[in-house]
Amino acid sequence: MSTSTLKKGTTLNVEIAEFIGKIFSFNNSLKLYHWHVTGKASYAQHIALDQAIGDLLDVTDRLVETSYAVKGDLNIVIPETKNPTDIVKHAEDFFAYSESQRALFAEAFTQAIIDDYQEAIQQLLYRLKRLQ
Repeated sequence: MSTSTLKKGTTLNVEIAEFIGKIFSFNNSLKLYHWHVTGKASYAQHIALDQAIGDLLDVTDRLVETSYAVKGDLNIVIPETKNPTDIVKHAEDFFAYSESQRALFAEAFTQAIIDDYQEAIQQLLYRLKRLQ
């Protein structure tokens, strides 16, 4: 293996680890918001967030374990998590971010896991916007 190939693979692993850390932070941000929900339609939001958190956690675990199998150990660091003020915008922005990171995963099966992650975000957005 050449040095340039090794460096490219190492850089990719760093980028994958950073993305996964941000996924964990996003998942945790939903839980922070979930704990603070009050007011009109708060029960619907509370339940929608609870369901999304469970779905996203399962998919995140699959993505991490599959990435370890394909890429080897990753140095995942979870960034500081803040409580979002606008949960719909927060979810829409993270959906767009996850789409921008899709190229990190070349295999069809890891792409399918990203699809499942994004589907869970879209289901959350549907529930937050329509089921009040």
